[in-house]
Amino acid sequence: MPLNFARGLTGRERTKEANSRLGVVLAFVAGAINAGGFLAVHQYTSHMTGIVSSMADALVLGEYDIALAGVGGLLSFLFGAMASAMMVNFARRRRLSSEYALPLLLESVLLLGFGLAGTTLQGFEGLFVPATVMLLCFIMGLQNAVISKISRAEIRTTHITGTLTDIGIELGKLVYWNRAERADLDIGKVLANRARLLTLTMLAAAFFVGATVGAQGFKTAGYLSTVPIAVILVGLACVPAVDDLGRLARSRRAGQTSEGHKGSL
Repeated sequence: MPLNFARGLTGRERTKEANSRLGVVLAFVAGAINAGGFLAVHQYTSHMTGIVSSMADALVLGEYDIALAGVGGLLSFLFGAMASAMMVNFARRRRLSSEYALPLLLESVLLLGFGLAGTTLQGFEGLFVPATVMLLCFIMGLQNAVISKISRAEIRTTHITGTLTDIGIELGKLVYWNRAERADLDIGKVLANRARLLTLTMLAAAFFVGATVGAQGFKTAGYLSTVPIAVILVGLACVPAVDDLGRLARSRRAGQTSEGHKGSL
């Protein structure tokens, strides 16, 4: 059952329930990385709105080094999204079960490397801080793109501005007073999508809980606090990847057996 659950979360066959569950977990992960990353480098890396605004402010104030650092973060997020799309499409064209799992496995490897090497490299602050910002932005772009492709852009996990906007829209529908239907205009009642409202609320809550856990984890354990997050991602993504490896191994054995039979004729 746990294997089937993990396979359903990140496998090729999708359901709305699986998309929502995966989105909640990834929102937790994003919140943890964003808050922990802020304590590490004093900059949020999950939303590009703030980075673009800081670039504009820096240009006006003549702080060109800060503006250039913002460009690095922006491009890293963009490259992360590009890498995710390329990996998903590569796996999809080969009908791999791990088409959505591969970006998450890459994210886990990057986080694991960051957590294990962060303590050693933090002494080189002039290089470490910009590199860390770019790495975390790349990771956020990678994750945001994969959940966007899975949910057809209905779910975002690395920032909650759009999520809160959608919650407000559904709440507005929920409390709307339908005094009378306009039969002459064929207008029915205004009804909230309660299932979507629940999912959106869970996403926002998961991001907040993840941010709290990430901040506390970095305060307590430093860079090593990213290791459990990497383990969570591996747990999410490893089952479809193992399925593909097993399928590849069986295909190779079948091919070798076929060649053996041909050679004996």
